[in-house]
Amino acid sequence: MDEDLKEPKSLNGTVSGAVEGKKPDQPKAAALHKDVGLVSGICLIVGTMIGSGIFISPKAVLEGTGAVGPCLCVWAACGLLATLGLWVMNSLPSQCVFVCVCAGALCYAELGTMIVKSGGEYPYLMEGFGPVLAYLYSWSTIVVLKPSSFAIIALSCAEYASTPFYPGCTPPQVVTKCLAAACISNTQNLRDPFAGATTSFGAIGLAFYNGLWAYDGWNQLNFITEELKNPYRNLPLAIIIGIPLVTVCYIFVNVAYFSVMTPTELLQSPAVAVTFGDRVLYPLSWIVPVFVVCSTFGAANGSCFTAGRLTYVAGREGHMIRIMSYISVNRYTPSPALIFNGIVSIIYIIPADINTLINYFSFAQWVFYGLTCLALIILRFTRKDLHRPVKVPIIIPAVVVIVSCYLVLAPIVDKPEWEYLYCTVFIVGGLLLYVPFIYYKINWTQHFMRPLTMHLQLLLQVVPPEKTA
Repeated sequence: MDEDLKEPKSLNGTVSGAVEGKKPDQPKAAALHKDVGLVSGICLIVGTMIGSGIFISPKAVLEGTGAVGPCLCVWAACGLLATLGLWVMNSLPSQCVFVCVCAGALCYAELGTMIVKSGGEYPYLMEGFGPVLAYLYSWSTIVVLKPSSFAIIALSCAEYASTPFYPGCTPPQVVTKCLAAACISNTQNLRDPFAGATTSFGAIGLAFYNGLWAYDGWNQLNFITEELKNPYRNLPLAIIIGIPLVTVCYIFVNVAYFSVMTPTELLQSPAVAVTFGDRVLYPLSWIVPVFVVCSTFGAANGSCFTAGRLTYVAGREGHMIRIMSYISVNRYTPSPALIFNGIVSIIYIIPADINTLINYFSFAQWVFYGLTCLALIILRFTRKDLHRPVKVPIIIPAVVVIVSCYLVLAPIVDKPEWEYLYCTVFIVGGLLLYVPFIYYKINWTQHFMRPLTMHLQLLLQVVPPEKTA
């Protein structure tokens, strides 16, 4: 697929040489550098997680649970699940007892310190299952999951930015989409919190979808492992500080919502945080949309930052065109990959609404979360030689795999919809590109990709990544 794009080792007479020739005194190699420390890592996790979810998911979680009590339980359970999953990927030292209470994030902690490569789940799936499943993950995530996540955050930012200018009504769709592209109260509602709770198997699953969307971002450091200072220490430490902090914040925010709004009022609110501000902070309620916009814009920035690293790694491994792995000689970032992710995200903004994107995103994402934790279990038996600075009890990834199966299957069993089939077909459809162009290496790009790559190198000032010690 990309044999024609491989650069010669010598830089003389090449575009790379022309670009780098402009900076003969360049002190650094054209590679990603370890500039992300512990504080930056915590900020990335917290900033990306506290984006749009806490402002748009409360309604959907309440709809799926039917009462205040189960709603708060789902928010707490989502935080626990996210932490446990990331622990398995980046595991903490065995003497740390706290890890025994946290699953998705903890799984990613073990994997992140065992396989110190950027790209999120990509290198773990590659090691555990081989190139085919890793390719399907990169195909689905680069083309759908990361751009749709970016689009959800941008749409949320736009909705809260436009709502104050349309009091009492919903902002026009064209306004919201354009903005997205550019981008001590009473406690009576907390009494008898389980009255009217929903027990539907699928409805609870959809509630978890939306709750977990608010926690999405817990695995962001695994996308930039190669740029993290002392990943063996800082990766698990950032997780253990960041995710519980966000969990406590989310529960208190929901308690605050229910302190000033009844469940019915919350479900009818076009923008929950704005309604909360009108009830509590008037006449300074305008400050709430400002804070929400800042939060979602920051989360969008973090999402873009990490998404580009997956595209970069896929290009480096030959699962995307080689230009996606090129690095800016000025900023040492994978700028072609970042630009590509931004363009695809804008495309997703145009036709879709937020709830559709979240359901589509969550279904596919939890397929790969479950497979990643399954890969951790497999690696325990097939790669016993790998150094594991952090090692979690095997029951933790097993729990995450079981929960992932529930989250993927429950909504389908309860209410089958064509969208789930479309999503599955799209994921498997990636094999139509993998088999001829990657497995059999049919070279169909030589006539137009080589000149296109040369022009993009000059335009973007990018070069192939160099191997660093």
